[in-house]
Amino acid sequence: MSIPTITGIQRNEALRLLTEGELLTIGAAADKIRKKLHPQGRVTFVVDRNVNYTNICESRCSFCAFYRDKQADDAYILSSGQIFDKIAELVEQGGTQLLMQGGLNPDLKIDFFERLFREIKVRFPSVQNHSLSPAEVTCIATNSGLSLDQTLARLKSAGLDSIPGGGAEILVDEVRKSISPNKIGWQQWGEVMLKAAALGMPTTATMMFGSKERPEDIVEHLFRVRELQDQGGSFTAFIPWTYQPGNTELGGTTASGVDYLKVLALSRIVLDNIPNIQASWVTQGQKMAQVALFFGANDLGGTMLEENVVAAAGCSFRMSQSEMIKLIHGAGFQAAQRTTTYSIVREFAV
Repeated sequence: MSIPTITGIQRNEALRLLTEGELLTIGAAADKIRKKLHPQGRVTFVVDRNVNYTNICESRCSFCAFYRDKQADDAYILSSGQIFDKIAELVEQGGTQLLMQGGLNPDLKIDFFERLFREIKVRFPSVQNHSLSPAEVTCIATNSGLSLDQTLARLKSAGLDSIPGGGAEILVDEVRKSISPNKIGWQQWGEVMLKAAALGMPTTATMMFGSKERPEDIVEHLFRVRELQDQGGSFTAFIPWTYQPGNTELGGTTASGVDYLKVLALSRIVLDNIPNIQASWVTQGQKMAQVALFFGANDLGGTMLEENVVAAAGCSFRMSQSEMIKLIHGAGFQAAQRTTTYSIVREFAV
């Protein structure tokens, strides 16, 4: 099966690759594109920490094992002191990226985030505040009686530097209504990202697959991300990851390793306007992440000093910085620590 050039693939061709294409053929095509975009043979990672500031969430997504109702015994909102302690530990370990995400908590309005973000910027000026998701931004706007434009402008002014692509799941509303009926639709997700980009804020995009979507939905998701980027998006990276069914209401099984590699490779082929594809070692483990470097991925994401959401579903892969460097070198690549926006902090000799 022939594979179109990097800029020429259409939806029907991508669907045919996903459903009928040979894994190694698609992987080779993705690897060729990776080499063209990243000829130096470098694989990057960021030293970061995921801080889940609250687990109280009204969305109640059936695929999520992390959220709690407000009345639950283990529901929480972290104090500022607890958050600062976590960031201090990150900085002590040479970290540069803070990823704060939580639930759609109706009690948290914009003043909570403004106070918190301003203090973070004062205390930890070297850390990139790469936090919230489009759904959280929308929730904050609703809770505060503000427009999205007002909310994003105020969050940026307070110290929010960039926005991760969480909550994308599948950018097809039929799927979203099935697995997360109380969360924003795909067009609202895209609207937040485009408005953030217009303010000069970098963003990323994600995809969670393997729950209830069809192959056509995966393809539609990829093309919608590509089209958002063409419309003025600021996506620096794309991160596909697999649904983890443990402890969830939705249940079921997760996607296979072959499915993961095929979707990853197709992502690299379709997303010709996004420079970086990230392998999800958090859901796939070290060995599969290493294989992913030959299927289009050029980045391993964060070292994740802390991760709670995927772990709540029973998936608890862990990897230290030294293990990540060893993994990259073992695959024959040059390891490099990066910032959130992909500037190189340092390279590590083989």
